[in-house]
Amino acid sequence: QVQLVESGGGLVQPGGSLRLSCVASGNIFRINYMGWYRQAPGKQRELVAAISSGSDTNIADSVKGRFTISRDNAKNTLYLQMSSLKPEDTAVYYCNADRVLDTTGRYLEVWGQGTLVTVSS
Repeated sequence: QVQLVESGGGLVQPGGSLRLSCVASGNIFRINYMGWYRQAPGKQRELVAAISSGSDTNIADSVKGRFTISRDNAKNTLYLQMSSLKPEDTAVYYCNADRVLDTTGRYLEVWGQGTLVTVSS
């Protein structure tokens, strides 16, 4: 079993910064892809940023230049550094791990429970 736990969400003023973290734990052999998704009220979940085990990244146009994704493979930890935050960035942010190879040889996709980011004055 593999779990993802996010942290770092909260209330921030427009123009401010936040750093989200996501720690993966359990019977992990390797995590190939990790990413951050977000879902605003009344909207579909959308990809914010993703990163491969080799650190290739895919960043949504809406956050490019403001958000940075990174990971520490040794710690199975994913980060999202968010700056110049806007009210439209308000959403629940979910951590995702895909093509997770566990110690039994199975490939899994895992989601975290989400962390709320609110950008408001």
